[in-house]
Amino acid sequence: MSHIKKLLGEKIYLSPMSLEDAEDFTKWINDRSVSDNTHSTAKTYNVETEREWIKNILDNKEPTFSIVLKENDKLIGNCGLMNVKNIDGTAEIGIMIGEEENRDKGYGSEAIKLLLDFGFNVLKLHNIDLKVFDFNKRAIACYKKIGFKEYGIKHESYYLNGKYHNEILLEMLESDYRNIEK
Repeated sequence: MSHIKKLLGEKIYLSPMSLEDAEDFTKWINDRSVSDNTHSTAKTYNVETEREWIKNILDNKEPTFSIVLKENDKLIGNCGLMNVKNIDGTAEIGIMIGEEENRDKGYGSEAIKLLLDFGFNVLKLHNIDLKVFDFNKRAIACYKKIGFKEYGIKHESYYLNGKYHNEILLEMLESDYRNIEK
C-alpha cells in the first residue's frame, strides 16, 4: 500500500485515509492504551466497522489523514479535522498514535501542527478545539505546549474502570496560531 504525501512534516507526512488502512486502525482501536483515551473501550470494532468509519469520513469529505513516517512509509496513526463548520470557521481535532513504540517521539505534535497549518491557512478556520480526558496527562501537556488553551471542563462525563473522569476542553484561535507562527 502506498500513501500519498499530502501534508509534509519533518519526520512524518499526512496522507488521505484509505480503506487499506482499516486493518491497522482496527488493531489499534481495540488496544486499551488507545481506546481508553478515545472513549471507545466499551465498543467493539472489527475491520468492517473501521472500513465503514473510513467510508463515512470519505463520503463527508472531512479532512482526515493517516499519519505516516517519512523514513520508511510506515503507517503509525490517524488524525483529522472533524465537525468542520465553514460558515462559523470552526473544527475539532482528533488524533490517534497506534503503537506505544511510536508515542513520545514528537510524531503526534508534528501531526497536530500540520493540521493547524492546514486548518488556518488552507481552510480559513477561525477556531480549532479538542477534547481530552483528565487522566491523559501526556496529551494535555502536548496540546498546551503547542499552544492550545483550556476553556472548560465537562465534569465526570466519562466512566472508565469504575471511576468518572472529566473531559478537558481546549481550543486555539487563529490569532493565537498567528502569534505562535512568528
